Amino acid sequence: MNTHLHVTSWVLAFILFIVIVILNKSGKAKGAKILQMILRLDYLLILYSGGTLLAAYFNGPQMGEAIFKGLAGIWAIFAMEMISMKSGREEPTKSWWIQLVIAILLTLILGFGRLGFGFLP
Repeated sequence: MNTHLHVTSWVLAFILFIVIVILNKSGKAKGAKILQMILRLDYLLILYSGGTLLAAYFNGPQMGEAIFKGLAGIWAIFAMEMISMKSGREEPTKSWWIQLVIAILLTLILGFGRLGFGFLP
């Protein structure tokens, strides 16, 4: 159940994030601010469900890998937040986009690899 909540909240976060960036680029700051607050609530769901999943791996052989995945996930959340904030202020976001891609790749590889569904070796 927690896995479904975690994946659903991440998908919702990505959708909200993309809409926020689009709204900021089109100059609709008020709508972006409202969605940014909703996205921040979704971050709490992600952290809660991710924390419960992480707790399931404690005292197991993959504990270190799970902790690293959790840190990469927090890094992805932080990069998303920085991009949404900086795009609203029309500041450069290129370095944060690069960090977001790296963090998401790390998180997905670890999440769907050995810790997750076994799609990757």
